[in-house]
Amino acid sequence: MKVTKAELAHVAVKREQYPTSRLPEIALSGRSNVGKSSFINKMINRKALARTSQRPGKTQTLNFYEINEMIYFVDVPGYGFAKAPKPEREAWGRMIEGYLQDREQLKAVVQLVDVRHAPSADDKAMYSWLKHFDIPVIIVATKSDKIPKGKWQKHLSVISKDLQKVESDPLLLFSSETAQGKEQVWNTILHYVSK
Repeated sequence: MKVTKAELAHVAVKREQYPTSRLPEIALSGRSNVGKSSFINKMINRKALARTSQRPGKTQTLNFYEINEMIYFVDVPGYGFAKAPKPEREAWGRMIEGYLQDREQLKAVVQLVDVRHAPSADDKAMYSWLKHFDIPVIIVATKSDKIPKGKWQKHLSVISKDLQKVESDPLLLFSSETAQGKEQVWNTILHYVSK
């Protein structure tokens, strides 16, 4: 997809701050250091619309990126690394759960995992939670440029097995360095948006 317009349109911590438009939404979920900001920037051809941080766990709000006036990417706080106090983490948890469970415009969740490592306990818990609520998941294995091509399939098999991936959920390789997989991810997202 050719992205001609992208902006951070809304920052929300509660329901009344969500966009009121009926545009379809794709949520982005993953560990704090999995490369969500880099993923967003590569997908929309921008260097720094989504801020990348050396300090994992920086996103503490739901960030709605409007793309081509036709779809929102919704960046949710990363899990697994945030150094915030427990009450704060619990508040984020409630905010994220409320959004994912109740949002009619949500078409699917892109769950980012690092292709170099087996899914973490947090990755597994998140995937299992999404499946419990029948939310479609597009699993995107990031940082594919960091391992040799000959090992991709082996790593994808580990991810699929460890997550107990539902057969209908896509599992796609991606690199924000080389743009590998970008078109395939866009095509998959647009497929879910048009459902």
